[in-house]
Amino acid sequence: MNDWRPIEVLLVEDDQGDILLTREAFDLNKVRNRLNVVNDGEQAMAYLRREGEFAGAPRPDLVLLDLNLPRMSGLEVLGEVKADAELRTIPVVILTTSEAEEDILRSYRLHANAYVAKPVDFEQFIRVVRQIDNFFVTVVKLPPLEQPL
Repeated sequence: MNDWRPIEVLLVEDDQGDILLTREAFDLNKVRNRLNVVNDGEQAMAYLRREGEFAGAPRPDLVLLDLNLPRMSGLEVLGEVKADAELRTIPVVILTTSEAEEDILRSYRLHANAYVAKPVDFEQFIRVVRQIDNFFVTVVKLPPLEQPL
């Protein structure tokens, strides 16, 4: 495929262990996607809006979003992303430890593209992240890098 390019993935996660596991899953998958990481909801919004230290950040093709974040919750980030005409087309996958029905319902009501509970088992976690990556690389047609409004 001549138009293949690595996809830009933004991981919004404050747990360093989960960040490491996600990086390992991407590395083990041998796909050259770029994993960018921010550690809280405010950083996520600055990154997505390319503000401050993130002025030169690439536009993500996919956001992996934890719900339990400092400074601004994942649900607040999701709500802002999906309410913003310039950001709403970016797929957002909730990747969190919460299996609470309320969190699942609220995420989908805010237009999350998928909700995935993080497995506690290392091998399962690697498998889940790999499946998310594979799905968005091989199955889903992502929007163009820059879209006119």
